[in-house]
Amino acid sequence: MAQGAGRTIAQVVAVVALAAAVTVFLSVAAVRHGFFDLQVYYGALTYWARDGGEIYDFLRPGTQYGFTYPPFAALVMLPMAYLPWSAAIVVSVTLTVLASAVVIWRLLDPVARRSGWTRWFALAVALCLAAAYEPMRETVNFGQVNMLLLFLVAVDLLWLLPARSRWAGVGIGLATAIKLTPGIFIVYLLVTGRWRAALTTVGTAAVATLVAAGLFPDASREFWTEALWNTDRVGELAFVSNQSLRGVVARLDPQHPSTIAWLVLVLLTLVVWAWRSRAAVAAGDEATGLALTGAVMCLVSPVTWVHHLVWLLPGLILLVDNGMAAPARSRRRRLLLAAASIGYALLCSRIVWSWEKDFTGVDGFLGSNTYVWISLALLLGLPIRRRPTPTGGERPGAVPAGSASGGVPQFAEQDRGASAVQRHRVGGLLAVR
Repeated sequence: MAQGAGRTIAQVVAVVALAAAVTVFLSVAAVRHGFFDLQVYYGALTYWARDGGEIYDFLRPGTQYGFTYPPFAALVMLPMAYLPWSAAIVVSVTLTVLASAVVIWRLLDPVARRSGWTRWFALAVALCLAAAYEPMRETVNFGQVNMLLLFLVAVDLLWLLPARSRWAGVGIGLATAIKLTPGIFIVYLLVTGRWRAALTTVGTAAVATLVAAGLFPDASREFWTEALWNTDRVGELAFVSNQSLRGVVARLDPQHPSTIAWLVLVLLTLVVWAWRSRAAVAAGDEATGLALTGAVMCLVSPVTWVHHLVWLLPGLILLVDNGMAAPARSRRRRLLLAAASIGYALLCSRIVWSWEKDFTGVDGFLGSNTYVWISLALLLGLPIRRRPTPTGGERPGAVPAGSASGGVPQFAEQDRGASAVQRHRVGGLLAVR
């Protein structure tokens, strides 16, 4: 009892110390955006619902930024128009924190169980580290919806699909109706042969869109015929915050970015993604499928602002998961944990902003696109894990032991049936995405 109490006290002290260190770091490194994007949503919704204006005609005073999401997103956010501004901030931050905690816990729980970590302690440490992660702190401080969308997609891929639920696909469908970019997960379902879930996703997105169109025909007409195609409302493609392949190409020649070069890069990236995603699903590794698709979404989207890179969080957590599953003191463990640490550190550092004013030259090309290189590294190198069947054999279609996962060479993995701890871990394995 005394030993357990001492351990708990030590863990509480460690969490408090880490939280204090993160607070100090944020006070120095974090940029205050004053909930800029939330102000856009709030202003547009108020202008639309209470002032009688058209939602897509609203621009935040002194800027070119307006509401860029589909009408269904406006329907979901509509209650915000009737809240005080301070309450809208509280709701935005609270929902983001709760969604983040659920997703991180679902990915982290197998690591905690296998490693014998106290589960509340593991989650508390992870949330402190997530607070320092630049895309997360940007999401919170802009008042963005990124983690809410990731939560909806994760519900499908981490819970409903593994359980073969008839509702699998609803989360992706709602996320796509709110913001178009998660629609790539529909392609993921199709590429990996989950036709029923893909049909559910398409049906959900279509119904949500039609409901919004029925309620708000004028807004829907304007969005689908005008606002969607007005790229001036989004921002400059060459801006250093755009950490997509389109941003890379645009920074090579800001005045005349090559659309053909971008499309070729997108096509090659999608081919690699489809190849690796199919291998992940064949191995029963839905979690890695989610991480790969999140990374490719960031790469192929024309605009991927830094705050959108919360979609890389699953990949970083899975690097830790794979590293901790490898034999102690093995080269595999060192390599994967080092990769996770370096990727996380760079994504906390604001390093790309060093080239905000001048991204010319070799150093500008390499440095201003740092987060793009991390996305590519996750797409190419994230290990694919075999999911054992309840009888202890391999899932049909799994990648044979010692072979390349998705065509990428992998180090041999530790036998998960070798110990009681590992068998316990298999029972809760991220049956994952």
